[in-house]
Amino acid sequence: MITSVFKKSTPLNFSLVVILILVFFLMYQFQDLSWTNSLFLILKKGTLFCILLASVFITNFIVKKNGLSKDSTYTVFFYFLFLLFFPSVLDNTNLIVSNFFILLALRRLISLQSLKASKEKIFDASLWIFLAALFHFWSIIFIVLVFISIIFHVSRDYRNWFLPFIAFFTAVIIFLLYAAVFNVNIIEYITRSVTVNFQIDYFTNNYQNAAFSIYATIALFFVVSMFATLSNRPQLLHVSFKKIIASFFIGIVIFLISSNKSNDLLMFTFAPLAVMATSHIEIAQLKLKQEMVLFVLIACSLFAFFSQL
Repeated sequence: MITSVFKKSTPLNFSLVVILILVFFLMYQFQDLSWTNSLFLILKKGTLFCILLASVFITNFIVKKNGLSKDSTYTVFFYFLFLLFFPSVLDNTNLIVSNFFILLALRRLISLQSLKASKEKIFDASLWIFLAALFHFWSIIFIVLVFISIIFHVSRDYRNWFLPFIAFFTAVIIFLLYAAVFNVNIIEYITRSVTVNFQIDYFTNNYQNAAFSIYATIALFFVVSMFATLSNRPQLLHVSFKKIIASFFIGIVIFLISSNKSNDLLMFTFAPLAVMATSHIEIAQLKLKQEMVLFVLIACSLFAFFSQL
Protein backbone atom coordinates (compact mmCIF):
# COMPACT_ATOMS: atom_id res chain seq x y z
CA MET A 1 0.00 0.00 0.00
CA ILE A 2 2.59 2.59 1.13
CA THR A 3 5.15 1.48 -1.43
CA SER A 4 2.59 1.83 -4.23
CA VAL A 5 2.12 5.52 -3.44
CA PHE A 6 5.77 6.43 -4.02
CA LYS A 7 6.54 3.81 -6.65
CA LYS A 8 5.94 6.29 -9.48
CA SER A 9 7.44 9.71 -10.06
CA THR A 10 4.47 12.02 -10.48
CA PRO A 11 3.83 15.71 -9.73
CA LEU A 12 1.24 14.59 -7.15
CA ASN A 13 3.85 12.54 -5.25
CA PHE A 14 6.36 15.37 -5.24
CA SER A 15 3.66 17.78 -4.10
CA LEU A 16 2.75 15.41 -1.26
CA VAL A 17 6.37 15.31 -0.04
CA VAL A 18 6.69 19.10 -0.30
CA ILE A 19 3.51 19.56 1.75
CA LEU A 20 4.73 17.05 4.36
CA ILE A 21 8.08 18.84 4.68
CA LEU A 22 6.30 22.19 5.01
CA VAL A 23 3.87 20.88 7.66
CA PHE A 24 6.61 19.38 9.84
CA PHE A 25 8.90 22.38 9.29
CA LEU A 26 6.17 24.74 10.49
CA MET A 27 5.24 22.39 13.31
CA TYR A 28 8.78 22.68 14.64
CA GLN A 29 9.08 26.43 14.05
CA PHE A 30 5.76 27.21 15.74
CA GLN A 31 7.08 25.99 19.08
CA ASP A 32 8.49 29.50 19.49
CA LEU A 33 6.59 32.27 17.72
CA SER A 34 8.97 35.11 18.55
CA TRP A 35 10.35 35.07 15.00
CA THR A 36 6.92 36.03 13.60
CA ASN A 37 7.40 39.55 15.01
CA SER A 38 10.36 40.27 12.72
CA LEU A 39 10.16 40.53 8.93
CA PHE A 40 13.86 39.66 8.70
CA LEU A 41 13.40 36.45 10.71
CA ILE A 42 10.33 35.50 8.68
CA LEU A 43 12.35 35.90 5.46
CA LYS A 44 15.19 33.92 7.05
CA LYS A 45 12.85 31.02 7.91
CA GLY A 46 11.38 31.13 4.41
CA THR A 47 14.83 31.08 2.82
CA LEU A 48 15.89 28.23 5.09
CA PHE A 49 12.86 26.18 4.01
CA CYS A 50 13.61 26.86 0.33
CA ILE A 51 17.24 25.73 0.75
CA LEU A 52 16.05 22.62 2.59
CA LEU A 53 13.59 21.86 -0.19
CA ALA A 54 16.28 22.46 -2.82
CA SER A 55 18.53 19.96 -1.02
CA VAL A 56 15.81 17.31 -1.23
CA PHE A 57 15.30 17.84 -4.96
CA ILE A 58 19.03 17.99 -5.73
CA THR A 59 19.28 14.54 -4.15
CA ASN A 60 16.41 13.38 -6.36
CA PHE A 61 18.11 14.92 -9.41
CA ILE A 62 21.34 13.03 -8.62
CA VAL A 63 19.64 9.63 -8.54
CA LYS A 64 17.44 10.24 -11.59
CA LYS A 65 20.09 11.86 -13.80
CA ASN A 66 22.62 9.11 -13.10
CA GLY A 67 20.27 6.14 -13.13
CA LEU A 68 20.75 5.26 -9.45
CA SER A 69 17.05 4.60 -8.97
CA LYS A 70 13.97 3.74 -10.94
CA ASP A 71 11.28 6.27 -11.83
CA SER A 72 10.01 6.70 -8.26
CA THR A 73 9.78 9.28 -5.46
CA TYR A 74 11.28 7.02 -2.80
CA THR A 75 14.46 9.10 -2.51
CA VAL A 76 12.73 12.38 -1.64
CA PHE A 77 10.41 10.55 0.76
CA PHE A 78 13.30 8.86 2.55
CA TYR A 79 15.14 12.17 2.80
CA PHE A 80 12.04 13.66 4.43
CA LEU A 81 11.81 10.76 6.91
CA PHE A 82 15.48 11.13 7.90
CA LEU A 83 14.91 14.84 8.55
CA LEU A 84 12.25 13.90 11.08
CA PHE A 85 14.71 11.93 13.20
CA PHE A 86 16.46 15.12 14.30
CA PRO A 87 13.94 18.01 14.18
CA SER A 88 16.43 20.55 15.59
CA VAL A 89 18.26 20.41 12.25
CA LEU A 90 15.28 22.28 10.76
CA ASP A 91 16.53 25.39 12.53
CA ASN A 92 20.27 24.90 11.98
CA THR A 93 21.08 27.43 9.26
CA ASN A 94 24.80 26.69 8.96
CA LEU A 95 24.33 22.95 8.55
CA ILE A 96 21.48 23.28 6.06
CA VAL A 97 23.51 25.66 3.88
CA SER A 98 26.70 23.61 4.21
CA ASN A 99 24.85 20.39 3.30
CA PHE A 100 23.25 22.16 0.33
CA PHE A 101 26.69 23.05 -1.06
CA ILE A 102 27.91 19.49 -0.45
CA LEU A 103 24.98 18.14 -2.46
CA LEU A 104 25.85 20.51 -5.32
CA ALA A 105 29.39 19.10 -5.19
CA LEU A 106 28.12 15.50 -5.08
CA ARG A 107 25.95 16.19 -8.11
CA ARG A 108 29.02 17.23 -10.12
CA LEU A 109 31.14 14.32 -8.88
CA ILE A 110 28.56 11.64 -9.67
CA SER A 111 28.08 13.08 -13.17
CA LEU A 112 31.85 12.84 -13.73
CA GLN A 113 31.10 9.30 -14.91
CA SER A 114 30.18 10.69 -18.33
CA LEU A 115 33.73 12.11 -18.73
CA LYS A 116 32.24 15.25 -20.27
CA ALA A 117 33.64 18.61 -19.05
CA SER A 118 35.55 16.72 -16.36
CA LYS A 119 37.81 19.64 -15.43
CA GLU A 120 34.87 21.99 -14.93
CA LYS A 121 33.11 19.40 -12.77
CA ILE A 122 36.17 18.80 -10.59
CA PHE A 123 36.70 22.53 -10.08
CA ASP A 124 33.01 23.19 -9.38
CA ALA A 125 32.74 20.31 -6.90
CA SER A 126 35.89 21.42 -5.08
CA LEU A 127 34.69 25.02 -4.88
CA TRP A 128 31.28 23.98 -3.52
CA ILE A 129 33.00 21.89 -0.83
CA PHE A 130 35.28 24.75 0.24
CA LEU A 131 32.28 27.09 0.36
CA ALA A 132 30.44 24.51 2.48
CA ALA A 133 33.40 24.55 4.87
CA LEU A 134 32.78 28.25 5.53
CA PHE A 135 29.50 27.25 7.18
CA HIS A 136 30.71 24.07 8.85
CA PHE A 137 34.47 23.71 8.71
CA TRP A 138 34.79 19.93 8.86
CA SER A 139 32.67 19.48 5.73
CA ILE A 140 36.00 20.22 4.04
CA ILE A 141 36.72 16.49 4.46
CA PHE A 142 34.44 15.90 1.47
CA ILE A 143 37.38 17.05 -0.65
CA VAL A 144 38.56 13.44 -0.25
CA LEU A 145 35.62 12.46 -2.46
CA VAL A 146 36.95 14.74 -5.19
CA PHE A 147 40.28 12.92 -5.24
CA ILE A 148 38.49 9.56 -5.12
CA SER A 149 36.51 10.62 -8.19
CA ILE A 150 39.69 11.70 -9.98
CA ILE A 151 41.21 8.28 -9.27
CA PHE A 152 38.12 6.54 -10.62
CA HIS A 153 37.78 8.55 -13.83
CA VAL A 154 40.51 11.00 -14.89
CA SER A 155 43.68 10.20 -12.95
CA ARG A 156 45.91 10.09 -16.04
CA ASP A 157 45.63 13.82 -16.72
CA TYR A 158 47.91 15.42 -14.11
CA ARG A 159 46.14 18.78 -14.48
CA ASN A 160 43.04 17.38 -12.79
CA TRP A 161 45.00 16.91 -9.55
CA PHE A 162 45.72 20.65 -9.31
CA LEU A 163 42.13 21.83 -9.83
CA PRO A 164 41.03 21.32 -6.18
CA PHE A 165 43.93 23.53 -5.05
CA ILE A 166 42.91 26.26 -7.51
CA ALA A 167 39.36 26.02 -6.14
CA PHE A 168 40.78 26.29 -2.62
CA PHE A 169 42.53 29.57 -3.37
CA THR A 170 39.37 30.86 -5.04
CA ALA A 171 37.36 30.05 -1.90
CA VAL A 172 40.02 31.72 0.27
CA ILE A 173 39.74 34.93 -1.79
CA ILE A 174 35.93 34.86 -1.44
CA PHE A 175 36.27 34.36 2.33
CA LEU A 176 38.78 37.21 2.68
CA LEU A 177 36.46 39.55 0.79
CA TYR A 178 33.57 38.50 3.02
CA ALA A 179 35.70 38.99 6.15
CA ALA A 180 36.75 42.45 4.99
CA VAL A 181 33.20 43.59 4.20
CA PHE A 182 31.60 42.22 7.40
CA ASN A 183 34.60 42.83 9.67
CA VAL A 184 35.12 39.16 10.58
CA ASN A 185 38.06 38.28 12.83
CA ILE A 186 39.78 35.65 10.64
CA ILE A 187 42.08 34.29 13.37
CA GLU A 188 39.21 33.91 15.81
CA TYR A 189 37.04 32.26 13.14
CA ILE A 190 39.74 29.71 12.27
CA THR A 191 40.64 28.85 15.88
CA ARG A 192 36.96 28.44 16.73
CA SER A 193 36.27 26.26 13.67
CA VAL A 194 39.33 24.01 13.61
CA THR A 195 38.62 22.10 16.81
CA VAL A 196 38.00 18.40 17.32
CA ASN A 197 35.86 16.52 19.82
CA PHE A 198 35.43 12.74 19.71
CA GLN A 199 33.15 12.48 22.75
CA ILE A 200 29.52 11.52 22.21
CA ASP A 201 28.05 12.82 25.45
CA TYR A 202 25.97 15.72 24.21
CA PHE A 203 22.52 14.20 24.72
CA THR A 204 20.28 16.46 26.82
CA ASN A 205 17.49 13.89 27.16
CA ASN A 206 16.76 10.22 26.54
CA TYR A 207 14.72 10.96 23.43
CA GLN A 208 17.75 12.40 21.62
CA ASN A 209 19.68 9.28 22.58
CA ALA A 210 16.84 7.05 21.35
CA ALA A 211 16.58 8.93 18.02
CA PHE A 212 20.33 8.58 17.51
CA SER A 213 20.27 4.85 18.34
CA ILE A 214 17.33 4.13 16.03
CA TYR A 215 18.88 6.14 13.19
CA ALA A 216 22.21 4.35 13.62
CA THR A 217 20.46 0.96 13.47
CA ILE A 218 18.50 1.91 10.34
CA ALA A 219 21.63 3.32 8.70
CA LEU A 220 23.53 0.12 9.45
CA PHE A 221 20.71 -1.93 7.89
CA PHE A 222 20.74 0.02 4.61
CA VAL A 223 24.56 0.17 4.42
CA VAL A 224 24.84 -3.60 4.88
CA SER A 225 22.12 -4.08 2.25
CA MET A 226 24.07 -1.82 -0.13
CA PHE A 227 27.29 -3.78 0.31
CA ALA A 228 25.47 -7.12 0.01
CA THR A 229 23.73 -6.23 -3.27
CA LEU A 230 26.37 -4.05 -4.94
CA SER A 231 27.79 -6.87 -7.04
CA ASN A 232 24.31 -7.59 -8.47
CA ARG A 233 23.86 -4.07 -9.77
CA PRO A 234 24.80 -2.94 -13.31
CA GLN A 235 28.58 -2.64 -13.68
CA LEU A 236 28.16 0.87 -15.07
CA LEU A 237 26.70 2.07 -11.74
CA HIS A 238 29.27 0.50 -9.40
CA VAL A 239 31.52 3.55 -9.24
CA SER A 240 28.57 5.89 -8.62
CA PHE A 241 27.31 3.73 -5.77
CA LYS A 242 30.82 3.57 -4.32
CA LYS A 243 30.89 7.39 -4.26
CA ILE A 244 27.54 7.39 -2.47
CA ILE A 245 28.90 4.94 0.12
CA ALA A 246 32.07 7.01 0.51
CA SER A 247 30.05 10.21 1.01
CA PHE A 248 28.02 8.48 3.74
CA PHE A 249 31.14 7.47 5.66
CA ILE A 250 32.67 10.93 5.21
CA GLY A 251 29.47 12.28 6.80
CA ILE A 252 30.00 9.89 9.72
CA VAL A 253 33.61 11.08 10.15
CA ILE A 254 32.42 14.71 10.19
CA PHE A 255 29.92 13.82 12.91
CA LEU A 256 32.58 12.03 14.97
CA ILE A 257 35.22 14.77 14.92
CA SER A 258 33.14 17.98 14.99
CA SER A 259 33.48 19.95 18.21
CA ASN A 260 29.97 21.39 18.56
CA LYS A 261 28.55 17.89 18.43
CA SER A 262 24.84 17.23 18.04
CA ASN A 263 22.55 14.85 16.19
CA ASP A 264 22.11 17.60 13.59
CA LEU A 265 25.57 16.82 12.19
CA LEU A 266 24.21 13.55 10.82
CA MET A 267 22.48 15.65 8.16
CA PHE A 268 25.50 15.06 5.94
CA THR A 269 24.48 11.38 5.81
CA PHE A 270 20.81 11.96 4.88
CA ALA A 271 21.27 12.16 1.10
CA PRO A 272 23.57 9.14 0.64
CA LEU A 273 21.45 7.11 3.06
CA ALA A 274 18.27 8.09 1.17
CA VAL A 275 19.91 6.79 -2.03
CA MET A 276 20.89 3.52 -0.32
CA ALA A 277 17.40 3.16 1.19
CA THR A 278 15.85 3.68 -2.25
CA SER A 279 18.23 1.13 -3.69
CA HIS A 280 17.16 -1.40 -1.05
CA ILE A 281 13.43 -0.84 -1.48
CA GLU A 282 13.68 -1.16 -5.27
CA ILE A 283 15.48 -4.52 -5.37
CA ALA A 284 13.38 -7.54 -6.29
CA GLN A 285 11.79 -8.85 -3.06
CA LEU A 286 8.47 -9.72 -1.53
CA LYS A 287 6.11 -6.76 -1.41
CA LEU A 288 5.41 -7.54 2.25
CA LYS A 289 9.09 -6.98 3.08
CA GLN A 290 9.06 -3.63 1.28
CA GLU A 291 5.94 -2.57 3.17
CA MET A 292 7.42 -3.64 6.51
CA VAL A 293 10.66 -1.71 5.96
CA LEU A 294 8.79 1.43 4.96
CA PHE A 295 6.22 1.12 7.76
CA VAL A 296 8.92 0.65 10.44
CA LEU A 297 10.91 3.60 9.09
CA ILE A 298 7.83 5.87 9.09
CA ALA A 299 6.90 4.81 12.62
CA CYS A 300 10.44 5.37 13.91
CA SER A 301 10.78 8.80 12.27
CA LEU A 302 7.42 10.00 13.62
CA PHE A 303 8.29 8.76 17.12
CA ALA A 304 11.68 10.48 16.99
CA PHE A 305 10.14 13.75 15.77
CA PHE A 306 7.26 14.08 18.22
CA SER A 307 9.26 12.83 21.21
CA GLN A 308 11.80 15.64 20.71
CA LEU A 309 9.36 18.52 20.22
